Amino acid sequence: MGKILKTVLVIILFIIFFEAGLISSYTIVTTEAPDIKGLMNMQYDKLSSMINPNKVNDVLVKDPTPINVSNKQDVALKMEELSKVDGINIDSINMTTYDDTDKKTINVTIEALGYASPNSTSSQIVISQDPSFKIIATANATSRGEVDTDTIVIQSILKLY
Repeated sequence: MGKILKTVLVIILFIIFFEAGLISSYTIVTTEAPDIKGLMNMQYDKLSSMINPNKVNDVLVKDPTPINVSNKQDVALKMEELSKVDGINIDSINMTTYDDTDKKTINVTIEALGYASPNSTSSQIVISQDPSFKIIATANATSRGEVDTDTIVIQSILKLY
């Protein structure tokens, strides 16, 4: 019984010192008398929002939902135009979303590999080459996977080595 009483006493003292520090730092920073009721309500609101079971999905990190792109050719041409690369590998296009796929329009992230023209002065024909860039874009799409190419925005172009 003595251990439990000591633990409760330590927790109460911790809360008292925490509140005293909060009130004194508020006074020092704002050079005004603290609104103790307002500070208590703010702390209560923050704690209750963290514990609220309805908000658990907002806190947890979800895996993105993969979506099949139905208009890959159009997406590849628009990404090629916007990113100023010489070509996009259509087979490398991946599209994911964190939105609810039951919605009519969803925000998606599109990733694709891009090619640059080979820097060669010889007269050899290059049949295949390694991708030079990874292009990441965002856009709006339907849940069926049709991307609105007018909404594609390039977020980053990464040079692959």
